[in-house]
Amino acid sequence: MRGLCFQLKSTWRDKFCLMTFFLPVVAALALRLAGNIDLSSLGELHFGILEEELPQEAVLWLEQYGSVTACETKEEWASLINEPSTSVIGVRAAGQGIRTAISGDELEVFKEAANTLPALYAGRSGGGDTEVHIADRPDVLAEFGDMFFVMILITAMFMGCTFNAMNMITEKEEGVAFVNDILPMSRGWYVAQKTAVGFLGGCLSALFTACICFSLSWRDTGFLLLLIVLSAFVSALVGLFVGKFSDGLLTGVTCIKVVMLVFIAVPVLCYLVHIDHVFLSAACYLVPTQAAFEGIMGILQGDGGTVLKDMVILGLHGGGWLALYLKTG
Repeated sequence: MRGLCFQLKSTWRDKFCLMTFFLPVVAALALRLAGNIDLSSLGELHFGILEEELPQEAVLWLEQYGSVTACETKEEWASLINEPSTSVIGVRAAGQGIRTAISGDELEVFKEAANTLPALYAGRSGGGDTEVHIADRPDVLAEFGDMFFVMILITAMFMGCTFNAMNMITEKEEGVAFVNDILPMSRGWYVAQKTAVGFLGGCLSALFTACICFSLSWRDTGFLLLLIVLSAFVSALVGLFVGKFSDGLLTGVTCIKVVMLVFIAVPVLCYLVHIDHVFLSAACYLVPTQAAFEGIMGILQGDGGTVLKDMVILGLHGGGWLALYLKTG
């Protein structure tokens, strides 16, 4: 137990490991905060007019589509339109109608609105008897909101491989690995100590992240805890392989980046592409994060059968990676 405490203490001194631990937590906090910010006002239209130029009827008509700012002088009106940080559409009287002016650096949607506005105003009287149905503004990110939170949690669950890999690489560079070779320690106890480093780090990071991302029932919380434990165990075993076959810090960091890229890319692609091919879909389960991702999505969707299936797959991954390491190590 004392040896494990020393290894944990050494790991927590590593700034790279600390950043790895807190990165998913900070990302979850940022995404949760961003989800509470109303960005709908960014898509609203904003009009700039001159005081006393447009009739009251035209001003009321413009206010149905967006906010209206009245300027006292033409210079103030032109400055408001040309301000780079805004997308104000200038509106002036043109006989019985209106004309618009823009700076030219607006988004395409505002340019189209400016071009269409005079024709809409000219035909406003013809739509008096038309039934108007106002649809809800669609939330573009709503469909992918769960996916973002799940991927952050997946990242936290599988960050344990970084703890193990960095711990073993540091021991190689400092010569501690040679001391471990001559210590009276069984191979099983050595593997248990090394696995515990990444396992505990991954579990703690994932638990903090899960508390920020989700609010689940007691039953679903139990399922999620089991998925976190199984995923953190697999991640710790993957970290053993990365640490074993990495010659130095640069090689280890490169391997960790490649592993995490594969771990994140496979479940995201499977979710977005909706792979229907049986063998290709089965091959995706060779990457453990696919089962973890599918399991968490199953919890959110109330699909208990999928969650149990993915737990079995993660259990097989854990047993397989452990047996492979004991055999090759």
